[in-house]
Amino acid sequence: MLRISNRLHSSRLLFRQTRNFTRRLGVIIPQRGILLLEPQSIAPQARFIHASRALFSEIVEVHGPAFAESISEGDIRWIKQKGDYVKEDELVAEIETDKTSVEVPAQFSGTIVELLVEDGARVTAKQKLYKLQKGGEASSSSSSSKSADAPTQGEKADAKQERTEAPIKGAPKAPEAGSSDASPPAKQKPESSERVDPPEQPHAKPGASDIPVKLPKDLIKTSKEPLSSTPVDKIQRTPISIPKGIPADQAITGSRSETRVKANRMRQRIAQRLKDAQNTYAMLTTFNEIDMSNIMEMRTRYQKDFMKKHGIKLGLMSPFIRASAYAMTDQPIVNAVFDETEIVYRQFVDISIAVATPKGLVVPVLRNVEGMDYAKIELSLAELGEKARDGKLAVEDMEGGTFTISNGGVFGSMFGTPIINPPQSAILGMHGIFDRPVAINGKVEIRPMMYIALTYDHRLIDGREAVTFLKKIKSSVEDPRTILMNL
Repeated sequence: MLRISNRLHSSRLLFRQTRNFTRRLGVIIPQRGILLLEPQSIAPQARFIHASRALFSEIVEVHGPAFAESISEGDIRWIKQKGDYVKEDELVAEIETDKTSVEVPAQFSGTIVELLVEDGARVTAKQKLYKLQKGGEASSSSSSSKSADAPTQGEKADAKQERTEAPIKGAPKAPEAGSSDASPPAKQKPESSERVDPPEQPHAKPGASDIPVKLPKDLIKTSKEPLSSTPVDKIQRTPISIPKGIPADQAITGSRSETRVKANRMRQRIAQRLKDAQNTYAMLTTFNEIDMSNIMEMRTRYQKDFMKKHGIKLGLMSPFIRASAYAMTDQPIVNAVFDETEIVYRQFVDISIAVATPKGLVVPVLRNVEGMDYAKIELSLAELGEKARDGKLAVEDMEGGTFTISNGGVFGSMFGTPIINPPQSAILGMHGIFDRPVAINGKVEIRPMMYIALTYDHRLIDGREAVTFLKKIKSSVEDPRTILMNL
């Protein structure tokens, strides 16, 4: 009891001494220990005391989103930085995975006080990413961050003066003004009196195959001076205007410099899959050509009625997608896949459509195309295309697929050999439509023609099946009535 009483007496004595001291500064400490300020009695030496409501704001650690089952990690790209004010649901960062980009929105409104991972670092699902201070306003947070980070003019001048006055390490000191003692110049190393001649190089003897060549006299330079050459870094360059939409670090400007940029996760994954396909499959490509006259005439005749009923235009992809699904019913081996010592036959047709995006090639999948008509295919393509343009494609939209169609004709390609999309067994390549002279019933006519290519895994699909499959697509596109008549 005596020990406890002594401790209480010491605590009370310390509290009284602290309260007496702070009263001199205009600070009152009541019995509950809360700091209060009396503005009328604040001493001049206590004017530096500042109380901010931001000190009592809640700081939370924000976790990243959950990934799909097939994705384990990704690379983060920060859109906002430390000190930025964000509103609720505003995009803070993007996580680039092997298949898609996952957005990281702000869970609360507030100011980012710390980034827990660096830009471009590898992160996993639900990992802690940054610290957010709840509340506050955009104007106050931005102004405070700018005032804290940006140095004043006086600080800049002081820093410049320090850099100017700082002596260079290892440099000789300059002589003071009026001093008669000056450091003598460095002594040069005396040259040797004896001259050393370089060793003579042995002359190679002319071989039997050497043939003397006589040059014209005007090409023989009699001057003994060496040929002049300009160093690469001193070559004069002509300014080149950068095309619109090309990033400055990727543009060709003529400067003798290079820029290294880390490839995003999607590009690395695409490169890996394409090389794996080249190393695994026994790829072979067969070709054919299609007369597009009938399908283009059908689009022109029924376009208004089709758009009035279904609310969407009839494009060129839907006839090829429908024709491919119809051809697979006749050659199901093209829809199968070779799995080590087994062949896996699929009872459904899921067609992947290759779509080029700024971040790389994506392949959203149309499910159960075997039961779709032109209208359903066009509506599904429009939905997937909108997601791809807005970067909203989910991993589930690109999983699976039993066959792929790549349309390089939209970029003007005339001919090409596509690469199989693993783990599929074949891919159809469409190309541009060009007017060419063709023989029709013994006469030469100008028709809109398209080359098509089918690359297939020759380990599983023989040439007969591949050629028959491609001819089925050709006949179904040239005359869609063959599908209705099951021919």
